[in-house]
Amino acid sequence: MNIAKMMKEAQRMQERMAETQNELAARTVEATAGGGKIKVTATGAGDIVSIKIDPQVVDPQDVEFLEDLVLTGVKQALEDAKALAGAEMGKLTGGLKIPGF
Repeated sequence: MNIAKMMKEAQRMQERMAETQNELAARTVEATAGGGKIKVTATGAGDIVSIKIDPQVVDPQDVEFLEDLVLTGVKQALEDAKALAGAEMGKLTGGLKIPGF
């Protein structure tokens, strides 16, 4: 394989990766905690875009419980977003591990 062909292939892969990253930013995942009382939505790019809290779990006497539920939901949403991104990037790279993905 000559160097020009390799460079062209690398450029095409880079373009496909950029397209996939844009698509991931437009896709969302939703995670729940506390039996669905907390819903966290994140983009495939790993940005948290919304947190919904059922008023039933808002107890001024137990704020720590609510904080734990929110944290659990956020962690799960970010894990799901990372898994989505990994799966999509894996399709491009054929399983080749690229740092950051």
